[in-house]
Amino acid sequence: MKFDVVTLGEVLIDFTMCGTSKAGMRLFEQNAGGAVANALCALSRLGKKTAFIGKVGRDMHGDFLRETLSENGIDTSWLYTDDNAFTTLAFVTISDKGERSFSFARKPGADICITAEELPVEALKNTRIFHFGSLSLTDEPARSATFQALKYAREGGAIISYDPNYRQPLWKDEETAVFHMKSPLPLVDLIKISDEETKLLTGEEDPEAAAKALLKQGLKCVAVTLGSKGALLCTKSMTIQESGLKCKVVDTTGAGDAFWGGFLYSALEKGINPWELDKEQAHACLRFANTVAAICVGKSGGIPAMPVLKEVDEYA
Repeated sequence: MKFDVVTLGEVLIDFTMCGTSKAGMRLFEQNAGGAVANALCALSRLGKKTAFIGKVGRDMHGDFLRETLSENGIDTSWLYTDDNAFTTLAFVTISDKGERSFSFARKPGADICITAEELPVEALKNTRIFHFGSLSLTDEPARSATFQALKYAREGGAIISYDPNYRQPLWKDEETAVFHMKSPLPLVDLIKISDEETKLLTGEEDPEAAAKALLKQGLKCVAVTLGSKGALLCTKSMTIQESGLKCKVVDTTGAGDAFWGGFLYSALEKGINPWELDKEQAHACLRFANTVAAICVGKSGGIPAMPVLKEVDEYA
């Protein structure tokens, strides 16, 4: 079986703040989330053939996440259930401006218990894109499993996509985070980073300077999300920027993941490697990705906010 995109990493519960009770206590809504799962759901809802590799606990949250991924058209054959770890939970508070802060229940969480022995070798060797993030690099055995998955995917000729999604509470300290977040870069073809992560990974605060620094390290395509300002794309042959769309912001959870899912979808549709896009094609990919992200931030939650293709085509 050939997949368009296979991901490995975290699928978790985002308990997102949603007002207060009559007693004045904060209320939290259960939403399916996790950066790589969000991006994969975006791709699947847009029509791509996808599969997820990861772990949940044998609990109500794990059952809910499995059901959610399946309902979104994702192959969950390799979403394992762990009897000894609870499904990872993230509690998300949102400011008046829609910005998030996180608190995690993950000591350990099931997502970091995936092992190299559990990897589906044939699926990893038969996907057009393998996408992963940095949350599977925080702890063993997930860290070793991630690198083994990268090996299998590269052997199969997959494009390697990486989202070094920095979540400070999940790391011992910033130095440890930077070391492990940078460790897979020699194996990566394209990367999506936020403007908040540029200095962390490259020492450069300027997005374009950071993108070019990553290209010098051997990456072929770098995208930097710039919040409401849109996104920047850099390859060895070009540097372009596409402005963000004006939209009502309800919840920024999953915005970068929606963008990346939209970008990968658009690149796959063009049938060429993302680093081989010409300027016109690259601008079109960024516009499409920005539209997917704009629709996402207009709704609550990560996965529930991902649009289908018709929504993107009709968005104005």
